[in-house]
Amino acid sequence: MTVNHHVRVYKSEEDLPREQQLAWKIAEVATDPVEVEPDVVDMIINRIIDNASVAAASLNRGPIVAARAQALSHPVSTGGEGSAIFGLAAEKSSPEWAAWANGVAVRELDYHDTFLAAEYSHPGDNIPPILAVAQHVGSDGRALVRGIATGYEIQMDLVRSICLHKHKIDHVAHIGPSAAAGIGTLLGLDAETIYQAVGQGLHTTTATRQSRKGEISTWKAHAPAFAGKMAVESVDRAMRGQTSPSPIYEGEDGVIAWMLDGPDASYDVPLPAPGEPKRAILDSYTKEHSAEYQAQAWIDLARKLHNERPELADPANIKAIVLHTSHHTHYVIGSGANDPQKYDPTASRETLDHSIPYIFAVALQDGGWHHVDSYAPERAGRADTVELWHKITTAEDAEWTRRYHSEDPDEKSFGGRVEIELADGTKLVDEIAVADAHPLGARPFAREQYIAKFRLLAEPVLESAEIERFLDLVQRLPELSADEVRELNIVAKPGLLDLAAAPKGLF
Repeated sequence: MTVNHHVRVYKSEEDLPREQQLAWKIAEVATDPVEVEPDVVDMIINRIIDNASVAAASLNRGPIVAARAQALSHPVSTGGEGSAIFGLAAEKSSPEWAAWANGVAVRELDYHDTFLAAEYSHPGDNIPPILAVAQHVGSDGRALVRGIATGYEIQMDLVRSICLHKHKIDHVAHIGPSAAAGIGTLLGLDAETIYQAVGQGLHTTTATRQSRKGEISTWKAHAPAFAGKMAVESVDRAMRGQTSPSPIYEGEDGVIAWMLDGPDASYDVPLPAPGEPKRAILDSYTKEHSAEYQAQAWIDLARKLHNERPELADPANIKAIVLHTSHHTHYVIGSGANDPQKYDPTASRETLDHSIPYIFAVALQDGGWHHVDSYAPERAGRADTVELWHKITTAEDAEWTRRYHSEDPDEKSFGGRVEIELADGTKLVDEIAVADAHPLGARPFAREQYIAKFRLLAEPVLESAEIERFLDLVQRLPELSADEVRELNIVAKPGLLDLAAAPKGLF
């Protein structure tokens, strides 16, 4: 059974034993020797495939080129064999820098898995740092599975209970502790060491949400990779006997008191009881489309409307379109954000993938979504698209907000209701609750769909033999030897990556 751990702020003179602190409770979950259940193992394999898919499609994008060059400037020296870097066959780096480069590659296209509750998250961001450490130290497939199961469990349990965004703290603050805990499980560390690493992982990864506001920069892809890199470094420091700020969550000058709900705050964080399997990953969901998760269902609805009513693609036939949706969708990626950039045809890709008016307009006109073409400057600047785009607004609807926050998985939704007022005065109304790829959607993702997504995104950049090698290897994950875990990488076609052309920096 799940145990709710009550968390509140303690004044310095109050006694809060270490064993009652949230960071210690997280460490206890990480040290629990409970086995990973078969359906969880299968989903972990799916998500490693998913991460490799989106990383492959990103290999020559600017943020990845820069991050890869930084990683190559930090080759492994002592203490292990180093970690693989996506796209490269032989070159390795120290694990924290591999976590950095691979984390950027996974995150760049905003195209991997998601979990939304009190906070937002992409729990697949835990995989690059845990995998990097596994390769460096020589962990086998079973240990890697256990580490990833912990990373997902801790991040998603924090996301279920502790909201960061309402205090303008970026959601990657939950990755530092979860990845540190996952690495602790992978390595079989004791609770004391993991406790110190979790505290440091949180302390070093709290940052503002300006990275997802206004003109969104390339840092959006780097932010979770930075958290993963900090997790690796935090574990390294803790293993060397170094300590961390304590209590990091509950302290009078800690994260909750000064960055979150304040000195009178309290939370109930659900954590697995001793001996309870870590199953959180099964509550997460991946993306069929390369866009913010709240856009997934809207793309599917626009695709449906395009097929049923093709005349809706012409802005001359439209007076106004209102998307009635949740608080988050309205205020973060909708017109409620009051960001003029969300209606700017010259905006960055990172900005456009956080603009539901843009995304709905393009999907309505094109009948689908493409991870590159739908963001191309010429696509965003097309006159009829701009005209239609500027007729689309969002509005918060209390019922869709309630369903967004529902803890009932059969009711929880991320869509809404569209009302289209046509030029002739008639009105068209339709709605969608979850994306087609969602477990409750029209076409839920299973292994077949994960593999199809990998093939689609990898075929332009990987040789066919490399695609088959990777798929064969990853699907044997629990049985892999340490040497085979080191081969859990994707190698680009010869000549695809021009390492000499990478931008220069300090390293």
